[in-house]
Amino acid sequence: MIDVRALRENPEPARASQLARGADPDQVDRAIAADEQRRAALAAFESRRAEQKALSQSIGKASPDERQAIIAEAGKMAAEVKQLEAAAKEADAAATEALLPIQNIVIDGVPAGGEENFEVLKTAGEHASFDFPVKDHLELGEGLKAIDTQRGTKVSGARFYYLTGVGVLLEQALLMLARDRAMAAGFTPMVTPTLVSPQIMAGTGFLGAHADEIYYLPADDLYLTGTSEVAIAGYHMDEILDLEDGPVRYAGWSTCYRREAGSYGRDTRGIIRVHQFNKVELFSFVRQEDSEAEHLRLLALEEELLQAAELSYRVIDVAAGDLGSSAARKYDCEAWLPSQERYLELTSTSNCTTYQARRLQIRERFEGATRPVATLNGTAANTRWLVPILETHQQADGSVYVPEALRPYLGGRELLSP
Repeated sequence: MIDVRALRENPEPARASQLARGADPDQVDRAIAADEQRRAALAAFESRRAEQKALSQSIGKASPDERQAIIAEAGKMAAEVKQLEAAAKEADAAATEALLPIQNIVIDGVPAGGEENFEVLKTAGEHASFDFPVKDHLELGEGLKAIDTQRGTKVSGARFYYLTGVGVLLEQALLMLARDRAMAAGFTPMVTPTLVSPQIMAGTGFLGAHADEIYYLPADDLYLTGTSEVAIAGYHMDEILDLEDGPVRYAGWSTCYRREAGSYGRDTRGIIRVHQFNKVELFSFVRQEDSEAEHLRLLALEEELLQAAELSYRVIDVAAGDLGSSAARKYDCEAWLPSQERYLELTSTSNCTTYQARRLQIRERFEGATRPVATLNGTAANTRWLVPILETHQQADGSVYVPEALRPYLGGRELLSP
């Protein structure tokens, strides 16, 4: 949620942000107007309530002849106060409703435009080259008896799969490497719930334009999470954090669920775009002024893991129109995919500034008062990483080289063989 006081004092950054995102800038003016109505309604209620209180206090001092008239007037005023209170509550709800559609204000320097308008910040590593016909990850996975999409479809439908044998071992090795590197960087490991309430889902900003991508269980009024970011963000809802000694950081391990609505026909082969996967997610609660430095820290950890997996990748600054509503800036890391000769997104890290914390009432003590914290998130590793790992490290006979950093988690194995 946007800071309404900042919006009131200077609406131009919010208008410019909405335009950069391709969103409606007029929503800013509607929110400001609704806020004015809220403040006017609240002032009218409080003023009349003060008059009512003063009149009620005068009853005891009035003469017997005056008392009955004052009591009658006080009763009439009480009814007015009740009406004004209801109007103030209605105006407050309307002001909140007008504020919610305004997306987080993008940070200066974020590219304007849509999905194709990103800026490449960095490329790293050499693209893998082969002197034999390149196989894609599914063909390799089936040869290794590591991935079974046919039976996944038979049991659960399209975009489901089984990991078996070395597929399980490789995924768990990758996630354990991510967990261990995150712990070494000061993140507390956490296994999170994968079902959350509407309050938590809305508080993190996931019930906006992409709500149709989320699985909802109406009988329980719960949502399946597409990332442990949601559950971790809600962990400290309605709390005041102590950030005197630095950020509070978590690494959440969970299964994630996404409906992938609107992605028909995209990446349907194999396990690139699926409905269920496992992930280790980084999440930080930090002071507002430290958020941009923390963002770079998360990005550096993601790059460290990509390098440990010995992958060729690039880092992009995502354009404003391709950001989620909560993100003020997002960096994606994309690995080179040999079979398709293109980059594939593996990680995202977002600086959500105070947007989520305002909605979830997560604060810190600062200069004798309280204020919202900033929240940030980033992918440490997930199931999709198997795709470029298998393809990048494939051998002519269908075996796959194991990156050195993963070997301790695979009993020292250097090669996965059919």
